[in-house]
Amino acid sequence: MSTSRAAIYRGAVVEDLQLPPAFTVPVNAPISRVLEAAFEREFSQVPVLGDDRRVLGYIEVPKLQRRFEAGEAKDDDPVSAWTTKFVRSKEKPYQLITPDTPLEELEAFLQENLFAIVTDHSRCFVLGVATLPDLETFVSRRGGTAGASGAGAS
Repeated sequence: MSTSRAAIYRGAVVEDLQLPPAFTVPVNAPISRVLEAAFEREFSQVPVLGDDRRVLGYIEVPKLQRRFEAGEAKDDDPVSAWTTKFVRSKEKPYQLITPDTPLEELEAFLQENLFAIVTDHSRCFVLGVATLPDLETFVSRRGGTAGASGAGAS
């Protein structure tokens, strides 16, 4: 990250974003649960957990809502039917984002990803979801200039 990016964040880490607590759903939950809770909390992405509580992927709420309104998705459909699964490979390894991750690293991650799932160091608990707009809000609260990323809404 360039010195200018480091200066904007002034040593801040993900924890400093003060993200709302994560809302997650089990892979076998009905989509009605996701839609209701996501809209109550104004979340655009909801992490999906497997039976072992590991993150399998996510539900893109606006996309699911469109499918639901079009009659393509039903209330009792399992979350698994609409989950976008994460692809993990040697070419694209899992990048750990924790409360201690510097914001410069988070910004770099978000340049290639729509959002970041924030977990504890052992990846046992999903703590939050971070987006470029979260970074921009943080910078503007600190009196800085919003990122040059041109991010859209979360």
